[in-house]
Amino acid sequence: MKKIFPKLPFLKIGQGLLPIKIPQIPTEVIAGLTLAALAIPVNIGYSKIAGTPVITGLYTMLLPVLLFALVGGSRLLVVGADSATAAILAAGLIGIASIGTDEYLALAGILALMAAALLILARIIGLAFLADFLSRSVLIGFLTGVGIQVALGQISSMLGLKGGGHGTLQQIWIDVQQISQINYSALSVALVVLLFILVTKRISEHIPGALIAVIGAIAASWVFDFGASMHLVGSIPSGLPHFSLPQVNWDWSLVHKLLPIAFSMFLVILAQSAATSRVYAARHNQPLDQNADLNGLALANIGAGLSGTFVVAGSPTKTQIVDSAGGRTQLTHLVAAGVVILVLLFLTEPLAYMPECVLAVIVFLTGMDLIKFRKMLDILEEEPSEFWIALITTLMVIFVGIEQGVMLAMVLSLIEHTRHGYRPKNIVLEYTEDSRWIAHPVASKMQAVPGLMIYRFTHNIYYANASQLSREIEALIQDQNPPLRWFCIDASAISDVDYTATETLRSLASLLKKKEIHLVVSQMRNDFNEDKQHKILELFGKNAFFNSLDDVVAAYTLTSMRDRYSQLIPADAPLTTKPE
Repeated sequence: MKKIFPKLPFLKIGQGLLPIKIPQIPTEVIAGLTLAALAIPVNIGYSKIAGTPVITGLYTMLLPVLLFALVGGSRLLVVGADSATAAILAAGLIGIASIGTDEYLALAGILALMAAALLILARIIGLAFLADFLSRSVLIGFLTGVGIQVALGQISSMLGLKGGGHGTLQQIWIDVQQISQINYSALSVALVVLLFILVTKRISEHIPGALIAVIGAIAASWVFDFGASMHLVGSIPSGLPHFSLPQVNWDWSLVHKLLPIAFSMFLVILAQSAATSRVYAARHNQPLDQNADLNGLALANIGAGLSGTFVVAGSPTKTQIVDSAGGRTQLTHLVAAGVVILVLLFLTEPLAYMPECVLAVIVFLTGMDLIKFRKMLDILEEEPSEFWIALITTLMVIFVGIEQGVMLAMVLSLIEHTRHGYRPKNIVLEYTEDSRWIAHPVASKMQAVPGLMIYRFTHNIYYANASQLSREIEALIQDQNPPLRWFCIDASAISDVDYTATETLRSLASLLKKKEIHLVVSQMRNDFNEDKQHKILELFGKNAFFNSLDDVVAAYTLTSMRDRYSQLIPADAPLTTKPE
């Protein structure tokens, strides 16, 4: 079956779809129907977050899903509208275009194409590693901030007030000023729908409570003429989307405004999609092809931009829906896309009767799902420093903006990464009489055997931590009893050494030589490039390298015995084990 699709140099067609086991097809179909039932009302809600027409939420489940199913690498990852990227889109376009205008929708399409271009660039020049620089704790803080802002932004619509959509401080203040104008009819409907969805979710996660609530609200609106007392979604165009390039008036100032928004969305797409793919590939023992996923995500966003909708990303919640329903391939997503086609062709007219307060409830619950206070407390308990970084990110999103929150999240993640490498927790090793190795803190100054110190540096050595290497070694060689004769650097954790670190090692080698302490290196890795390996060999000398710590102890013991019994041991007996 794999021969159905042609081989292309950079694209692996059908990797997430084939092979399909015939007995698995009924389960895939059921999972696809479940995904459609749960995702359709939520995606309509995402369009409200993004500030685009309701129909665009359905469009995100069509061409983007089809393209990722054909080209993506993950067999489970669901690609579609996402609350975080939708919120970034809306926050970024405020002040550039008015919500609901053709210009706004065109700019949303342009941003999807720009995100796709960044994903392609990441694929070509190997920037996929950027996903690792949004740490899990920072991402939780960011999404919590987004969830709070999204949820707060829907309260006005649930109360039947004008405006709403964004939980900015300015919008909240406007809502407070309108509090006397509450539409109690809209509020009653919103509370009933909210209660119904929460109850069904409590009974079972598999019950499509949001879909049932939407259908019930539409039916009640049609029968009881809700339009006379509250705002409705209004007419929705039927049929499949039209494919064309978004029409905007280009200039450099516009590119300058859009690029930071596109980059923020790109980072979230990259981090969230990669993390989700990795989790489910490991869970089901499936291969993980991050490059194929980048291809799929890029094409999915190109499809979004050309089909009149907004940016898409890998969705953890929808992927969990598919996994729980038994879906194991992208066939599930094709089935869901088929259901969307039927809705677009035959069922858009009833959607016009949906009250806006009902749509606001769905978006409100989506925002609440993003809020992870319990996980924030877990972070506080396990790693307080990471909690404060996550909390700062949350506050930045709420009080400054989502776009700025993304940038801060990445900067804080980089700072946290640098902090771990800047002050590594190094150790000294003790060799026991029963041939075991025991690790001790550097401050203990424990010798491996009398006269031999083995010091393990637990990180790559570079300009920021080279001073720590120098300080610790200088402290270790002071006031030792018995005096040190050999000093060994265990290099098993070191895969790179920059210029500053090399000069630091050169100075240390000179210091140890003056103190008549023999400097050796153990377990140097083979992944240094040839130039660096040559410089290190030149610095320490070829006979200073050992393959294992046991070889170091053996050579040191032999040297000690030779010094004591020089008449009994030949002067030319070998001391070292040459590195492989």
